[in-house]
Amino acid sequence: MWLYLVALVGLWTLLCFFRERQVVSHLQDKYVFITGCDSGFGNLEARQLDRRGMRVLAACLTEKGAEELRNKTSDRLETVILDVTKTESIVAATQWVKERVGNRGLWGLVNNAGISTPSGPNEWMNKQDFANILDVNLLGMIEVTLSMLPLVRKARGRVVNVSSVMGRVSFFGGGYCISKYGVEAFSDSLRRELSYFGVKVAIIEPGGFKTCVTSSDRLSSNTKTTWDKASSEVKKIYGEKFLLSYLKNLNELDQRCNKDLSVVTDCMEHALTACHPHTRYSAGWDAKFFFLPLSYMPTFLVDALLYWTSMKPEKAL
Repeated sequence: MWLYLVALVGLWTLLCFFRERQVVSHLQDKYVFITGCDSGFGNLEARQLDRRGMRVLAACLTEKGAEELRNKTSDRLETVILDVTKTESIVAATQWVKERVGNRGLWGLVNNAGISTPSGPNEWMNKQDFANILDVNLLGMIEVTLSMLPLVRKARGRVVNVSSVMGRVSFFGGGYCISKYGVEAFSDSLRRELSYFGVKVAIIEPGGFKTCVTSSDRLSSNTKTTWDKASSEVKKIYGEKFLLSYLKNLNELDQRCNKDLSVVTDCMEHALTACHPHTRYSAGWDAKFFFLPLSYMPTFLVDALLYWTSMKPEKAL
């Protein structure tokens, strides 16, 4: 009995191993459009796919970022300037992509562009602070997707949306976690709708990685600015001690984050090149063994854990 069970498990493992490694044919003829290629995941993914021989169309926010990327890649890779918060920029980029892919369509769309500030306690912020992040991380991503969708459908290709573990567990206030929850919901609905057309949608959920999004200096500077704008009542309730503890945690973020960005870009590459891509990719050990299990725990347990491990406002009960 046990022998049969072991044999069955072994066969299943071999089948999964084989299935995982099946690769789409003619990758060198396929076009992939990636947003947010100035730095971080997008920049590394563009270089990684270029080395693999794919035709990369890299969208950068600045000409400096585009030039630096071109200097590190082959002549196959092309760049375009894109601001995902501006409709006219998205329209122009879509036309640019259409001229290059022609009747073949766009095999891959990677929505990677994103920002993390302003973030912090919700009461320190105003509506515009939330809107600034949502415009890039969620609304910009949606508009880029809708604009490129006819080209992706033509190729029966892939949409890869970069979310975060913060799209599963909301650890702090501001627009970032909200935007990533939105990415998850949009991706789920999109995946179900596009399945009728042979288009696959994958979600990347990175843990803590050292990028511009997690830069301690940038986050600390933003926190100080947000604190300075807060009302005198809010400052009195939270207190200077809370602010100092908050800044101390942010300053330690660089040491806690994984420097190996290829953990994430390998997930992106698999989602684009595998015959059987995953629906979700948890990138990083913290994502797999902490945030993912935490997201399935009862809410009251997660709330209790965060309550007992987080810093408290000065006027808290």
